[in-house]
Amino acid sequence: MQVGRRRIRVDPLVIDGLLGCAMAVGTVVYGWQAYTALYRAQGWPSFGLSAVALTLAVNLPLALRGRAPWVAFALSCGALALYTVAGYQPSANLWAPLLACYTVIVRHPARRAVWAAAALAVTWVAAALRAGLSVELSVAQSAIAVAVVWGWAAGRRRLVESNVRLAELTVQLRREQELRAQHAIARERLRIARELHDAVAHHLSALAMQAGLAEYVFASDPAAARRAVVSVGSSSRQALEEMRGLLGVLRTGTEDPDEEGLYRSAPRLAALEDLVRRTREAGLDVAWAVSGHRRPLPSGVELCAYRIVQEALTNAVKHAGRGARVRVGLDFTSGALTGEVISRGGSAAVAELPSSGLGLLGMRERVRLYGGSLRAGPTAEGGFEVAFTIPLAPLDAAGGA
Repeated sequence: MQVGRRRIRVDPLVIDGLLGCAMAVGTVVYGWQAYTALYRAQGWPSFGLSAVALTLAVNLPLALRGRAPWVAFALSCGALALYTVAGYQPSANLWAPLLACYTVIVRHPARRAVWAAAALAVTWVAAALRAGLSVELSVAQSAIAVAVVWGWAAGRRRLVESNVRLAELTVQLRREQELRAQHAIARERLRIARELHDAVAHHLSALAMQAGLAEYVFASDPAAARRAVVSVGSSSRQALEEMRGLLGVLRTGTEDPDEEGLYRSAPRLAALEDLVRRTREAGLDVAWAVSGHRRPLPSGVELCAYRIVQEALTNAVKHAGRGARVRVGLDFTSGALTGEVISRGGSAAVAELPSSGLGLLGMRERVRLYGGSLRAGPTAEGGFEVAFTIPLAPLDAAGGA
């Protein structure tokens, strides 16, 4: 039961208790009215206090059928047997044991539930014989009732078992998806770390070269030596930033010595023009623009921006299809690098990134590494947008970072 967004949960014991009470009251009322209108004329004993007490004993155990099905069935069926032996007209009290037997069959395997079905059949035959029916009719009536209840309950039990297995499989699938996502994140971080390794190595090589130049011209050309020392300072700061990022994403794992392109040079933003050209050759109409005051960037930031644009264009090729219009833009501001890749149209509707979501995970990991943010999702016009922002260090007086 729901009220607005709130769900009201009712204890099954309360529901079973209300059911038992309702059946008990209804059976007592029916038994008294039937005795007054029909059974008294047929010579049946009066429906007095003892008959009422036995009727309550037959129906009230239904309150326990959810918690203790066998107990509920034994009490209800036993009370019906006593009611029949006491000589009262048994027709009114046949249904509660039937419902209790149904619960036993649903809750227990067939090899155990068959005993409840047999006990119910015997009780029903005895009640029918006591009501004056023939042996054949009594047995047939009991067999039909038990067969119907058995078939209904067995189907319900199979459905419950199927739902339980489905729930277990759902939990297992969700756990596997989480593990795959974690594994993908770990692999992406390791790949980023390997690329940053190249960037850091590049900075260290530049440091060594500039330091050697400064030492060589220290006496003969002080101005050149000073420029080399300034360059050493700038390169060392960038190397430190890249090293922090490298240590932030590096994770212990199994190296694959055969992985292709393990130590390839990291691409820079200048390579985006070639990437756009290849995308156009794939059939997309790509518009490429750079705004703002272009400035030197740490190689890791350039690699991050390049990989995000590359992944977004790859998804556009996969999902938008030939003829799609894609707009790629980068904007340099004083404190951040922002970019966006917006795709529209094409031979296939752009609804989402690949279903695995691993490309989006890689984008987010890269941007998070540099303290930035990324937004990816459908646009109101029916396309798809990937937008990112990477904060940049402020420019110093000399125009460097």
